[in-house]
Amino acid sequence: MDVDHLPLAQQDELDRVTQILMDEFATAISRATQAWKKNGKIQKIILFGSYSRADWVDEPENGYQSDYDLLVIVSHADLTDIAEYWYVAEDRILRDPAIGRPVNIIVHTLDEVNQGLTRGEYFWVDIARDGIALYELPGSALAMPKPLAPVDAYTMAQAYFDQWFPGIDDLLAGAELYLERNNPNLAAFTLHQATERAYICYLLVRSHYVPRSHNLKFLRSLAEDKEPRLIECWPRATKLDRRRFELARRAYVEARYSSSYAISSDDLQAIRSAICMLRDTVEAVSRTWLDALRQKADL
Repeated sequence: MDVDHLPLAQQDELDRVTQILMDEFATAISRATQAWKKNGKIQKIILFGSYSRADWVDEPENGYQSDYDLLVIVSHADLTDIAEYWYVAEDRILRDPAIGRPVNIIVHTLDEVNQGLTRGEYFWVDIARDGIALYELPGSALAMPKPLAPVDAYTMAQAYFDQWFPGIDDLLAGAELYLERNNPNLAAFTLHQATERAYICYLLVRSHYVPRSHNLKFLRSLAEDKEPRLIECWPRATKLDRRRFELARRAYVEARYSSSYAISSDDLQAIRSAICMLRDTVEAVSRTWLDALRQKADL
């Protein structure tokens, strides 16, 4: 498979992204003394998600563009550390005027990916089926996916739902308490946590995987790629809509630690309304998915 189905502009963007990842990784390991680090390798870069499936959305006038989703496979588990090895590359990609769409990366070892495939985890199986290698070294083939038994698929997904969904309401209640105590920043942080938990819940139920990230934009992108009905939960057509989502996204760090972070009660109420809709939609689509899994398992 290749990216010939994409417009030339998008092919060029992906070439640019791939080159930045390669260049910055080489820089990050250039002064290494440990053998595993000095000889570290990017074994594979795989495009997955809507651009690999050819069902992406490109409607900037409505505030919605599908993100590029990339899996980077590296030769050692320590090289998956985003802060140490990939932060500069992500920052360069974000600021590069030649790259017109958001880019999300996840970094794993080949063993991690292949273990997921042999366990039949949906996230990895989908990548093995639909993903397109933008770069790969010889000997980096993915394992043959092993189908997950229907009973196991249902049991895992139901356990994830039972673990993660109830806490959304607890966090929403906590945000209300902070509002009553006139602490808008902690209310914003707690609303961020409710949003994060909702996306984690759905991603685990639907795909058995969630990235090691607190970035709501990334989590939203992955969840909406699996379930378009989630798109409606966050209005994004106006500048005000987009600003409010950014306030929620930034709250994870800035609402706790930055003296310049400020959020109004109107913003908080609008964000809370969006999260309530997200919670309700996550519950609905998760239960639909669970019902389908239960039927397949004949339970």
